[in-house]
Parts: sequence; C-alpha cells; structure tokens
Amino acid sequence: MNLTRDLIGYGANPPNPKWPGDARLALNFVLNFEEGSEPSVPDGDGHSEWGLTEITSSPGVPGRDLAAEGMFAYGSRVGFWRILRLFAERDLPLTIFGCALALERNPPAAAAIRAAGHDVCCHGWRWVKHFELSEAEERDQIARAVASIERTMGARPAGWYCRYGPSVNTRRLLAEEGGFTYDSDSYDDELPYWQTVQGEPHLVVPYSQSTNDVKMGRGVLATADDFFQFCRDGFDMLYREGRTQPKMMSVGLHMRIIGHPSRAAGLERLLDYVARHRDVWIARRVDIAEHWRATHPYPGKGLNEG
Repeated sequence: MNLTRDLIGYGANPPNPKWPGDARLALNFVLNFEEGSEPSVPDGDGHSEWGLTEITSSPGVPGRDLAAEGMFAYGSRVGFWRILRLFAERDLPLTIFGCALALERNPPAAAAIRAAGHDVCCHGWRWVKHFELSEAEERDQIARAVASIERTMGARPAGWYCRYGPSVNTRRLLAEEGGFTYDSDSYDDELPYWQTVQGEPHLVVPYSQSTNDVKMGRGVLATADDFFQFCRDGFDMLYREGRTQPKMMSVGLHMRIIGHPSRAAGLERLLDYVARHRDVWIARRVDIAEHWRATHPYPGKGLNEG
C-alpha cells in the first residue's frame, strides 16, 4: 500500500459542494450506538469497560464491574430514547454509528431506528481495536459486522467507521468486502473526498472528534452550556464561511453521555439553535455521501491510493 500522507487536500480552493438548496452548511448528527458491544466479563473479556462513563479514571475493579455495566446500560435503556425523542419532536434526521452486536441485543431500539428512517453506518462488530488485528482477523470482523447489521436492520450498512482508529488495511478490506458507499475513518477535512483503493473509486466522508460529546466523557467539557457553546461556535464559524466556501459539520453523540438529562439539555439547545438558521441542510450521512457521488463524481485513477 501507498501510505503517503496527504497534508494538502483541497487547500485554499475547496470545491463548492453545491448542497441542496444552495445551503451554506451540511450538518450531520451522529449517534454512536455501542452499549452491549463493549468489553465485558459475560462476553469473555475478563474485565468490564468503563470508558466514556461517569467514571473518570480506571476503578481497578477486578473481574466484573457492575457499576460500569450499569452506566453502559443506562445509555441503551434510557439515553437512547431521550435522544430519539429530541430528534423526532423536531423531525430531524440522525445517523447511527451502530456496533453490530449492540444493535442485535436491543431489538426495540433497532426497530425504532428503522421506523424513524435513520441511516446506519457500521461501527464494527464489537469494540475492537482494528489496528491490533491481523489482516485475516480484520477481514472476518468486517464481514461479521456487515452480515449482522443486514439481519438486524434489514439492509446492508452504507458506511463504515471503526470503533477505534482503523488499521493500515481497513480501507482496502472495506473495498474488498464491497457494498459500501463511503467510510468515515478520517478526521482530516470538512468535505468528502475521493480516494483510489485497489484501483477503484472510494469515497471518504470525514468525521470529527471536536464537536463531539466525548469531550464531556473525558472531562474537557462539563456542562450542557459547555457543549452547546462549543458546538454553536463551530456552527457559527462554518455558517459565516458558507457564504463563499460551504462545508460539512459532524456532531458526535453517545447515548450514555449526552443521554443524561443534564447534558441532553445542551443538545436540545443546539437543535433549536441550528433550526432557526436558513440555508442549512441537516442530513443523514448517507445522503451527504450520495449527494457527493452525484454532484462530484470520481475524477479518475490519478488520486492517492488509499
């Protein structure tokens, strides 16, 4: 593989994305559906995951940590439904970054996602560090995740996003698996872009760890107002720039973080704030990918091999 880094991208002259309605900004909200796929003793992992919970450092509990399990379960039992209601009340679309096993284990939530018309981007089979897997192991994980989501949701996932960072093989293995419209294993731009993978076109729709509630789970942001103000400032900057250079904004959410009422209040404020702005296309991730494919088709095989 050619692993040369592209530090230039679109540079000073990004393309006009020509968003629907000549929108200044395409805005995508992502809900990470992970609860039930994390490392756990019942799944044979020997420990309980506590990351991005109310626990700010490893509790050092040997074996099964029932407190950590409960904090994850809150996300799927309560937080998911609160977030879903906030979007339903405003008739807004949402993208689900779904871990396949988590969706399997929560049929009511999977049914609600289908009924609402939200799109599912595959977030892997479980919480697996793809960069630690052999090529054969990663190939199996991708195939297993895709098959699972297709059974649970009734359709193949259009996108892919690793739970942790991708391996050097991930994008090539996604192309080998086939059937993907895009992947989001990148944080390097505010617009989609094409790569050539195994000689074929492959679309990347970058994600963000910036406008993301992980900052609350890690103690960087503390309150609902912190989250709202941080995301609002990013939205305002992109909205102003969108008069001449329209871009895309991703907002990342987690059920066990933003799903708590004291944090969900910040999400509620953000949804109401952006809805007051004209010329904003609030869209599912798959819709952004399909728009890019139609409006900015693959330019040719001279692109970086990824």
